[in-house]
Parts: sequence; C-alpha cells; structure tokens
Amino acid sequence: MSFREELKSRRFWCSVLAELVGSLVLVSVILGASAPGQEDGGPVLMQVALIHCFGEISGAQVNPAVTIAFLCTRKLDFLQFVSYLLAQCLGAVIGSGIIYMSLPIKSTSRHLVNMINKDGNAGQALAMEIFATFQLVFTIFAVDDHRRREVGEPGSLAIAFSLTAGILAGKFSGGSLNPARSLGPAVITGFWEHHWV
Repeated sequence: MSFREELKSRRFWCSVLAELVGSLVLVSVILGASAPGQEDGGPVLMQVALIHCFGEISGAQVNPAVTIAFLCTRKLDFLQFVSYLLAQCLGAVIGSGIIYMSLPIKSTSRHLVNMINKDGNAGQALAMEIFATFQLVFTIFAVDDHRRREVGEPGSLAIAFSLTAGILAGKFSGGSLNPARSLGPAVITGFWEHHWV
C-alpha cells in the first residue's frame, strides 16, 4: 500500500488514535500512581487492559522503544513508525498535563519525572534502563511470535510480569522502560536533568 493510500485508510488513523489514547491513559495512570501517597500496581494492570483494548487495532505498543523495535524487524512500515511515535509522545504529554493540572501541590510535580537513585550514577541507571527495556521488548516479541505453539495463558499476562520485573529492577533508574513516559512529564514540568537516561 502506498503512503497516500495508507493516509486515506480509516484503519491507519484508528491505529494512530489508539496509540495516542493508549499512551495518554498509560502515562496518566503511571503518573497518578507515582504521586506521593499512592499505591503501586496501577500501571501494570493498565498495560494489560490496554493490550486487550487496543491490541487488535494498533498492537497496543504505547511505547517508542517497542515501536522502534517493530520498525527494525520490519513489523511496521516507516509511515506507521513515524505516526505511532508522534502519537505516543503527544499522548504522553497530554496525559502528563492532565495529571500535572490535577495535582493539589505543584511542588510535588518533581515526583512525576524519572529520577536517578541517589545511591547510583547515570551510567548505572542507563545500563538498568537498557536491560529492563530489552527484557520487556524481548517478551513482547516472544508473545507476538506466531510460530510458537499456542500456550494456555494470555500474552498480556507475560507482558505484565515482564513490566513488573522491569519496574522492580529499575529502582536505580526510575524504572521508566518507556521513553514517552519520561518525555511527557519532562515537557510539562521542565525538569530535564538526566532525562536522556
């Protein structure tokens, strides 16, 4: 299908909208759960829900790292890649803005951005982010592999376990595993220190 035909396709725009809405919802839940006094667990449950809601529409990637991996393995064409990436980043910024406006005290907005643990350094945090994101993307590819024999559990469960492991292991780096999740709050709050990690 040519770029023009794809741009006129309703399915294409539905998938781009799914990535935008999925990223908006995911980042909103992540940031809401990371506000002081909140319990963890919401982001993992939301990821499972998003996979079920948007999996058939766009693949529910909602993560630029996953989208880049899909481009590198030719599971996405270049137009889808650029469109999904822009939609994910825009969704993350909008979701971050919604949560930022909802916070009662703006001084707590620093809790929204990923921070490197004071016991570690930027190099350690980067290594942990790379490892945690790799194992998440690896799990997504394993679940998406159609050559595997059918297993009894849903793939979203394996992805949820992988995401949980990455978040728990990522305490030194902030456990983002998602560049859009890090970009959204940085744009809204203006805190860019160690954003590159």
